[in-house]
Amino acid sequence: MATLIRNGTVFDGTGAPPAEVDVLVGDDGRVEALAPRAEAPPEVEVVDAAGCWVTPGFIDLHTHYDAELEVHPQLSESLRHGVTTTLIGSCGLSLVVGEPEDMADTFCRVEGIPRDTVLPLLEDIVDWKTPGEYVDHLRSRPLGPNVIGMVGHSTVRSHVMGLGRSLDRAVRPDEGELRSMADLVEESVDAGLLGLSVNLLPWDKMGGDRFRSRPTPSVFARFAEYRRLADVARRRDAVFQAIPNVQTRWSIAPLLDLSRPRGGRALRTSLLTLMDAPPAMGAYRAIAAAGALYNDRLGAHVRFQALPTPFDIYTDGIENPVFEELGAGTEALHLEDLVARRALMGAPVYRDRFRKQWTSKVAARAYHRDLAEARIVSCPDHDLDGRTFAEVAATRGADPVDTFLDLQVEHGNDLRWYSVVANAREDRLAWIMAHPTAMIGFSDAGAHLRNMAFYNFPLRMLKRVRDAERAGRPFLSVEAAVHKLTGDIADFHRIDAGRLAPGARADLVVIDPSRLDDSVEEVHEEPMPGFDGLDRLVRRNDATVRAVMVGGRVAWRGGTPADDLGTSRSYGTFLPLGGGGAA
Repeated sequence: MATLIRNGTVFDGTGAPPAEVDVLVGDDGRVEALAPRAEAPPEVEVVDAAGCWVTPGFIDLHTHYDAELEVHPQLSESLRHGVTTTLIGSCGLSLVVGEPEDMADTFCRVEGIPRDTVLPLLEDIVDWKTPGEYVDHLRSRPLGPNVIGMVGHSTVRSHVMGLGRSLDRAVRPDEGELRSMADLVEESVDAGLLGLSVNLLPWDKMGGDRFRSRPTPSVFARFAEYRRLADVARRRDAVFQAIPNVQTRWSIAPLLDLSRPRGGRALRTSLLTLMDAPPAMGAYRAIAAAGALYNDRLGAHVRFQALPTPFDIYTDGIENPVFEELGAGTEALHLEDLVARRALMGAPVYRDRFRKQWTSKVAARAYHRDLAEARIVSCPDHDLDGRTFAEVAATRGADPVDTFLDLQVEHGNDLRWYSVVANAREDRLAWIMAHPTAMIGFSDAGAHLRNMAFYNFPLRMLKRVRDAERAGRPFLSVEAAVHKLTGDIADFHRIDAGRLAPGARADLVVIDPSRLDDSVEEVHEEPMPGFDGLDRLVRRNDATVRAVMVGGRVAWRGGTPADDLGTSRSYGTFLPLGGGGAA
């Protein structure tokens, strides 16, 4: 049945000013017309958007929904906020090829998802052997939002070399193995995947028992290997996504240089991440300037993924990826037995090592480690709730680092605390959102279940833009913000999404701007569908989103999913590279 979205203010995703038009969606799932107000044709479903914004569906360019979509393909935690396209295969990790145990060991610790939940799932469902078969599998799923994907370098490397060899610094792939890796990347792009994701960051660690606490396979590659595989992406005008090694201050430079034109074509390069982090105040400006220089003067095609919100993290004990940047943190996280972990953290030799690393002024860091900022949310000693570690230390007449370790020993994972890792300063965050090299995303949806809740980041960005405009401090127009959340991302990734125009996919969201209020910031926990016994952090504000349409069908309306969402294949689908976007 055709659908008419009536009486709304339409933002088409191009950055053009909004128009007071209706959107007619045909029964083929595509936009038929954007036209001035008119009577509804007969036998048309009407969605009343009076007082609302109508925008293209949002695109989340960095998720780890690879496993979740197997048990909960509607991906409701993103869809309910207007996200209609999600990218999987980030950070060098994917399920494109490989053995279930290798997939689970590579994926679970990095992404904070229990291995004993994911491994049985993968053992049950993995029946594909090639990228094409994996894409066919994705197409067979009753998806809520659309899915786009990368092939992960850790996946490629471990599949070709064997997991053990891929994790050995002394082992270099031979020419045949390098050729096989390049062929696998090529085969992935042939199947419709968007390109290759790599990871240079050594504090993303393996789980399981066989190779526990080693960095993931992608980290062990030499740069020549990244370059060779990136050249496959360049030749196909595909995407190269990379995590620089933030522990090496200049690791971003060769990645920028890699994007420069070779053979007449620049490499579409998506780098993590542009944010205002206290350990490197002002670095975001230098990074953005370097990217702009490479793009404007040297013909590169570099973008930086940027979260349009404060980067805040909740932690149980030390179950947090930022602790992997400390050798002592990895040493403790290596111990899955929490009793043994607490015993280690109480040992004087360990505490001395932890303190030296925590307070080091020499080693590069991603986390500020400011115990006067980190605040206890809850623990068995409720007198401590709401206090910072530094405040507790002052009360006890103790050193803050000692107090932090003491509380870990006393309470273990029952100690829950909160910290803003980056983007705490609103004016700097506004600068980042508006910068032309910033590509909005990096939600990590589907991962770090009890650490992060960025599923509704598009709504939080629109609230910031609208509030700044009302306060007389505009930094971005609403139409420009919508473009950054939709068409801009679609163009970079060359997919059929991100626009409202005749012939375009009818993926759209109806937003009530009067409900872009403080509810978009409120955090709570909810059960995770498909994974019994797991909860995750969420920010929910169902009154803000009136309706979400995917593939021409209303998938979410009035805070409620469609009856057949998650069982019908008539909503989201797999979107291949080259299906749309700018050349």
